[in-house]
Amino acid sequence: ELMLRDIAAIDPKDMTVACGCGGGDAVRAHLPRLLSTAARLVLDADALNALPTDIQLQGQLRARAARGLPSVLTPHPLEAARLLGVGSAQIQSDRIGAAQQLADGYQCVVALKGSGTVVAAPGCIPRINPTGNARLATAGTGDVLAGMVGAALASGMPAFEAAWTMVYRHGAAADRWPADIA
Repeated sequence: ELMLRDIAAIDPKDMTVACGCGGGDAVRAHLPRLLSTAARLVLDADALNALPTDIQLQGQLRARAARGLPSVLTPHPLEAARLLGVGSAQIQSDRIGAAQQLADGYQCVVALKGSGTVVAAPGCIPRINPTGNARLATAGTGDVLAGMVGAALASGMPAFEAAWTMVYRHGAAADRWPADIA
C-alpha cells in the first residue's frame, strides 16, 4: 500500500533521501532543506533540473562534501548538459570528461546514464559500466537506479562504490530480462 507523510514532518538528518523521482517543480521547494540536512542524498530528474538555475542550491550541494555528507547525481545526457551549461552533443562527445567535470564541480559522485554509464567522483578514476541495454531507455528505469543507489547508501556503502555497484547491477538486470517481455 502507498504510505504518505508530510515531508515537513520528516527529519532527514539520519536518512538517505532519493529526491527528484517525480514531483515536478514542487521538488525545488524542498531541496534547500534536504541539501542541508539529509545524511545521504541521491538527486535525480526533477531535483537535477532545479540546480542549473539556482546558485544557492549549487552551493549547498558543494558544501555537503565539506561536511562529509555523501551525494550522488544520476543525470542522463540532457540533464548533464543543463548542469554544465552546454549542449547534449558536447556531453555525448566526451562522456567521461563530462561526468568528471560534474563530479569535480559539484564535489559529489556522478552516474552519467546512457550507453556505457560513466561513474565519476573527485579524486577517483571514472568507471564505464559494461552492462545494460536499450531496455533502460524506458521511463522510470532511472528512478529505479536512483532508488537502488539510495538503498546501497542506506546500507552503509560508500557513495562511489554504491553508485558503481548499483549501476552495474541495474544494467545486469536489464541484460537478464527476457527478450519477449515488453
